[in-house]
Amino acid sequence: MIDIFDPPDDAATPLTEAERRDLKLAYIATRDELNAAEEGNIAEGQIWALGLRRRNLLTDTFMKSLHRRMFGDVWRWAGKFRTSERNIGINHWEIPVALRTLLDDVKAWIEHNAYQPDEIAVRFHHRLVVIHPFPNGNGRHARMMADFLIVELGGAPFSWGGSQLRGTSDLRRRYIDALQAADQHDTGPLIAFARS
Repeated sequence: MIDIFDPPDDAATPLTEAERRDLKLAYIATRDELNAAEEGNIAEGQIWALGLRRRNLLTDTFMKSLHRRMFGDVWRWAGKFRTSERNIGINHWEIPVALRTLLDDVKAWIEHNAYQPDEIAVRFHHRLVVIHPFPNGNGRHARMMADFLIVELGGAPFSWGGSQLRGTSDLRRRYIDALQAADQHDTGPLIAFARS
């Protein structure tokens, strides 16, 4: 039997065995089929969010709902915070408090014009990736959240390099390098990448 998770995808956070068993779609036999199913579901999540008359973007409830809408047709754990440790992200038990702190920080940045709108949205994205609240899909979720935030702040959605950020592509490497620069408090490369 083919294991769609072997070899591991460098672009994805590794899933636990229990999380792998939470794949809802029995027909999926290849990573390409999984990627296609997730991409279709992500598009549905974006349509759902864009169709809301009112949305309170900066809440953990909206963030979980968006993740569930983006991945819920594919994964049973969609929209639920992870309950195990990862090779990236904070301890899983710290997620609710860290998200609340992040959301409060973003609200303060906006209220006090602490940064330009692009920088606010990119800092928000970076901190979401650092927290890594969900079993998988964190980067895609964080990019969509940042896009929604920049639009609410009066800007245009980001291009994020203009292509898919999966696998070991040069584009993905540039994205990871920009995230690592932001880890060192230099958001310039990530802002530039988001607008490239």
